[in-house]
Amino acid sequence: MLFVLYAVVTALTAAINLMSAIFDFRRYEPILVNMEKAGVPASSLFGLGVLKAAGAVGLLVGFGVPLIGTAAAVGLALFFTGAIAVHLRARDHGYWLPAAFLLPAVASLVLGVAHHGAW
Repeated sequence: MLFVLYAVVTALTAAINLMSAIFDFRRYEPILVNMEKAGVPASSLFGLGVLKAAGAVGLLVGFGVPLIGTAAAVGLALFFTGAIAVHLRARDHGYWLPAAFLLPAVASLVLGVAHHGAW
């Protein structure tokens, strides 16, 4: 049962991060607006998308190579923690969106470690 929960949560986490990366690559207007509010230059959008895509791919690779999945989950958790900090520093109330991405990343990390039994 633990594996099923881990697989579903991790696959969904990978999917939402891949979707978010695609929005970054396509320069989706609402993302640009949120970035401007947080004081993040639009020129960083491609790099942020690459990080999200790499995290998503790493989560999926983690089904076969658990250490990579763990590293990807940690990376995504740190990424979105940093995004929350950037929004808070700018006194922007858009921190809820990276928080919504942080929760499944942390859940993937916890479930992955619980399933695989070690780092």
